[in-house]
Amino acid sequence: MSYTFDDLAVVMGTYNEEEAIGTVLSDIDEVTDGKAEVVCVDGSSDRTPEIAREHGATVVRQQPQGYGVAVREAVLTPNRPVVVTTDCDDTYPMEQLPEFLEEINAGADVVSGDRLYHGAEAMPAFNRFGNATFAAIASVLMGTRVHDTTTGMRAYRRELLHDIEWTENTGLSAELLIRPVMRDYEVKEVPIAYRERAGETKLDPIQGGAEIAKSIVKVCLEERFSF
Repeated sequence: MSYTFDDLAVVMGTYNEEEAIGTVLSDIDEVTDGKAEVVCVDGSSDRTPEIAREHGATVVRQQPQGYGVAVREAVLTPNRPVVVTTDCDDTYPMEQLPEFLEEINAGADVVSGDRLYHGAEAMPAFNRFGNATFAAIASVLMGTRVHDTTTGMRAYRRELLHDIEWTENTGLSAELLIRPVMRDYEVKEVPIAYRERAGETKLDPIQGGAEIAKSIVKVCLEERFSF
């Protein structure tokens, strides 16, 4: 079966991103001719949910509980057969949605955007180093080379998202790559551009980085010895 934009849902966790959310949703609408379903799981105290609704998105309100809790709800909400995750800070290239859909149609179960391929110059140097380190750790533990474990832009076949139990919070983006790879799903990494974020980051790089590294080790060991 060949999927089109009518089969696509684009989902994101949103938290106080009123500066960028309108641009992101306008880009999705333009690229998909208004055909993609958009779901935002939101715990904001600013105008983010109102702006999202104004752009036609479905908004699922949730008490702030962290990145992974919101994104897990977001990926499991749509009924469309292809689900794309993105962030709401305008860092990811919605113009590459057609390429992601093409890769799904070519047989991929997961299409993962590799921000580091082009250097990710818009990313702070400390974050670039951390993300490269996360990928190296995951690659060693999985026995499979991956290049960007923490990217927020991926496409998934919906059934995969419902077949796997997701457990992580801050480290969910890594888990969403590691478990499919280690269960022999077809995973394709695609180079993507990465832009400077609009608004302030919500993640503490030290504490968040430690939690992500811990999740990577935990999930890899679970898959290696428990599955």
